Amino acid sequence: MNTPGMNRKPVGVGVIGLGFMGATHVRAYQSAQNAGIGCRVVAVSDSRPERLLGMVAGAGNLDSGSGSAGDRLFDPAQVRTSAAPSEVIDDPEVDLVSICTPTDTHVELALSALRAGKHVLVEKPVAIRSVDVERVAEAAARSGRLCMPGMCMRFWPGWDWLREAVRERRYGRVLSAMFQRLGTVPAWSPDFYGDVSRSGGTLFDLHIHDADFVRWCFGPPSAKRGVRSTGSLSHITTQYLYDAGMGPSHVVAEGGQDHQPGFGFRMRYIVAFERATADWDLSRTPTLLLCRDGRAEPIDLPRETAYERQARHMVEAVRDGWPADRLRATMAEAVEVTRILEMERDGLRD
Repeated sequence: MNTPGMNRKPVGVGVIGLGFMGATHVRAYQSAQNAGIGCRVVAVSDSRPERLLGMVAGAGNLDSGSGSAGDRLFDPAQVRTSAAPSEVIDDPEVDLVSICTPTDTHVELALSALRAGKHVLVEKPVAIRSVDVERVAEAAARSGRLCMPGMCMRFWPGWDWLREAVRERRYGRVLSAMFQRLGTVPAWSPDFYGDVSRSGGTLFDLHIHDADFVRWCFGPPSAKRGVRSTGSLSHITTQYLYDAGMGPSHVVAEGGQDHQPGFGFRMRYIVAFERATADWDLSRTPTLLLCRDGRAEPIDLPRETAYERQARHMVEAVRDGWPADRLRATMAEAVEVTRILEMERDGLRD
């Protein structure tokens, strides 16, 4: 009996945008290829000529497996390169397009790729207005192609573990949950990150990860009570409110990029169950400790990065013809989390 995907043509991948996140996507697909998951990066696009030579962009907040600045990302003799995204989208060998450009270009590029019959992985946030995310969701549904938002925390080792523990009530019900994500304004692309009308500020660039993860774990906040936010677009703290019996009574997420250079990047959660506390901290090895019975035990986690796991998931979905609702993150969910962020943004103005 053949293994799923055996003897099938490798999924041809095109990556649009070769900054930090685009380089991360290229490396993730290369990792999938090296692991025997049939795919190959066949075309890339970027507006900067030096990036089309295959050199890695500067590092971002996290170790994403994208290599060091100055490393060779790809061999331009083996990968078609262009300054025009349309050449990637129209390439007949491209089945799947990763969109890793600034947020305000995502929607039109995703729509173009879907019209061309391509599957799409679009970086978060898809857009900073839910009506624009809806356009992509509707186009994807009409096209019959897969379109997944890059909600990478759903693939992050220790975070998908938490979601399973919550949903299975492995340690009883959740009593409280705290998520924290703090850093500095990204040093790369200052024109983009310095313009909140384009980036959406910390709310959409950073805090979106925790807003999405809270919804994924615990469901949407109460329709009546919603969310309670304080702070600013550069540093926000939100309490997610649930009706009695529908979710934990205490769920808080803090996201900030107002710290000075040198502060570094902090990412953590602490979730108290009835019979244990899960404590994940990016700055510590091991990152995940389960505290119970008077001791803290480390939890073994997958070695692959979230981006590698996300790329493999998307390639397998394309290769095996999955329905859209089998994707770990869907465009309908991207619409909903954008609406939550809009509620948080409105709360800051009250």
